[in-house]
Amino acid sequence: MRIGLLTEGGYPYVSGDARLWCDRLVRGLERHEFDVYALSRSERQEDEGWIPLPPQVRRVRTAPLWTAEDDGIVHGRRARRRFAEAYGELVAAVCSGEAGGAGGISSAGGIGGVTGTVLEGALAKGFDGPAVDGFDGAAGTEADRFGNALYGLAELARDEGGLVGALRSEAAVRTLERACRAPGALRGAREARVPDLLTVAAHLERALRPLSLDWYEDDGLGAVDLCHAAAGGSAALPGLLARHFHGVPLLVTEYGVPLRAHYLGASGEAPVRALLAAFHRRLTAEVYRRAACLTPGNTHARRWQERCGADRAKIRTVYPGMDAARFAEVGESPECADPHTLVWVGRIEPAKDLISLLHAFTEVRRAEPRARLRIVGAASGAEATSYLDHCKALAAQLFPDEADGVHAVGDNPVSFEEVGDPAVPDLAEAYAAGAVVVLSSVVEGFPISLVEAMFCGRPTVSTDVGAVVEVIGGTGLVVPPRNPRALAEACVALLREPGRRARLGAAARARALELFTVEQNVAAFRGIYLEIVSHAPVHRIVLDDTGEPLPFGSPAESHVPGRWTEPRPGAGGVGVTGVAGVAGVVGIAGGAGAAGISAAAAAGAGRAGPGRGAVGRPRWAVGSPVRATTPGRDALSGRAGASGRDGASGRSRVTGPDAALVAGGTSAAGTTAAAAATASAATTEPAAVTEPTAVTGSASAASTASAESMASTPRTTQTAAVAAAAVEATVSARAVERPSAATAEDPVPTGEPVPAGEGAR
Repeated sequence: MRIGLLTEGGYPYVSGDARLWCDRLVRGLERHEFDVYALSRSERQEDEGWIPLPPQVRRVRTAPLWTAEDDGIVHGRRARRRFAEAYGELVAAVCSGEAGGAGGISSAGGIGGVTGTVLEGALAKGFDGPAVDGFDGAAGTEADRFGNALYGLAELARDEGGLVGALRSEAAVRTLERACRAPGALRGAREARVPDLLTVAAHLERALRPLSLDWYEDDGLGAVDLCHAAAGGSAALPGLLARHFHGVPLLVTEYGVPLRAHYLGASGEAPVRALLAAFHRRLTAEVYRRAACLTPGNTHARRWQERCGADRAKIRTVYPGMDAARFAEVGESPECADPHTLVWVGRIEPAKDLISLLHAFTEVRRAEPRARLRIVGAASGAEATSYLDHCKALAAQLFPDEADGVHAVGDNPVSFEEVGDPAVPDLAEAYAAGAVVVLSSVVEGFPISLVEAMFCGRPTVSTDVGAVVEVIGGTGLVVPPRNPRALAEACVALLREPGRRARLGAAARARALELFTVEQNVAAFRGIYLEIVSHAPVHRIVLDDTGEPLPFGSPAESHVPGRWTEPRPGAGGVGVTGVAGVAGVVGIAGGAGAAGISAAAAAGAGRAGPGRGAVGRPRWAVGSPVRATTPGRDALSGRAGASGRDGASGRSRVTGPDAALVAGGTSAAGTTAAAAATASAATTEPAAVTEPTAVTGSASAASTASAESMASTPRTTQTAAVAAAAVEATVSARAVERPSAATAEDPVPTGEPVPAGEGAR
């Protein structure tokens, strides 16, 4: 199977979100092929380079979100009219008063008319209890209006070569202003001034920058079997367009909900917050509506998705996989821990609330004078560094250096350390240093530090935020956030009861090994991939000699290693393994029905159009010449400035053995070859098409009925007659070509010849 992995600011860069998870997933699914489409967030991230890639990564294409040169495209009158209509509909849906109920931030500082206090309580409870007014899912007319406008802009960008200049134009700002002044607009939108409008327009241009990329051609995302977005928002936008243009199913994984992060990190003037929140809520709802499957990393993220309009039937909770081997030695020898030491491990920032932890430790010291607190972590950024300095000053004030005698050197019971120090050479040693692991956060998504502590067999004391309760599952103590007294009492209780610590630690380790390992994560996605592809219609249409779509010409199963893909010489060239193989394909794919094939044919017929190639693309969005290195070698870990980036333009790049796809070549995955081989087998065995009942006798009743209904349609009957005539004329091993031109009655797209002599992989 060929997977298009979509990331934003993460894999395959050395620094980024979800980098380790994506790398473990790709390496675990070694029998699949991956095309990585990555959006970078900064020039520094690109300069740091990539991690070494495994050989199953066939190619990597990147594009920057942090910069874009003016494409220099001058739109004609018709294109300007199309842009004004589509962009006007988009911003009208964003500015609509209905967007307030869809999560827009009101001018009062809340979200969707909800005040900050109510929102804070809803976040802390994970949306449990009655629904808060303003968090109902976006659906109906406004959702369709936003989606249709988004795809209208995408089609315009495909036809004209890009929209960077149009989205930055004065016409875009004036269109946004009219939407804000329209009757029924958000109160925050009506209060927007010119600086606010310019800020919002610039943000929308950045968010919609993926529309101008050249990733959506037949040899790009149109050639994959499944798009897997490692996050929502901008990372999933290319997957939406691949689904719109080519019918590629979309899978979205969210271990941290981007919309939640936007709400918590919203800043600026009230009108700007209102409009940007409404836009991100609309985009999130559209991603959730169009995705074939959503895989949140925990129940907390799942509740966010459901409240944002996601269909509960499409949601599958998949816990992130973590490497348990590095903590095995510590977990199997819990007696090495200091029975009087508390350990905090994580990234130092205000959301971790170390201030409350230090105040709680004063109570712990009164009850247990021998207790010590080790804070292991590093600060990143100016704000985090300032917060760390404040915590160190508070610790020195609360806990003066202690000495055993008059002439002895004092020692502070609170220490600040980093992984890599002599006392903490690695992460496992940090957890091994203490008997109890503490988490004091006020905001948390998936608590990775708690899972690592559980792998080490350590009991935990944590605050009730995010997915904490779901992760520990009764193997630790949970207290309310911002409550130092309760946190201190829980720590003292575990420090005084070594037997209880041992029982909770053993239970925590068993739970972590069962739910949070890499193996369970990879196995879950392997099954989800197969399930999605088995239910998705064929989106690559194979045409016969008459230009008609060939049923089951390119089944998704042809990419899955198995007996039906083994090449075997036959009368019509190299095809699938006999009638039984064809019957299996027909039985499996029969569920698509004639309607599915007709829809896929219509989608394929609409692929041809002006502006489809690289001509007219903005320079930053066009694929550049590829490197000669092979993924997985040491050369891939080089700097992006020397290996992938084209000067300062930051244009889209493609690397890998099948990089010739940019020029219109076939994929190394053998997609076209497999389709041609299946088409050859169907031509040499006309009975498989003309008599579906006999062929699919071993299939289910539903598949048989579907095949019979397909055989009864005029298009399928005509195709079967043409195939039989071709066999009688002994026309075999011919190239299956698309017609050179399309008629007005049957607009069939023009394509490259497909060699019929190649076998399925």
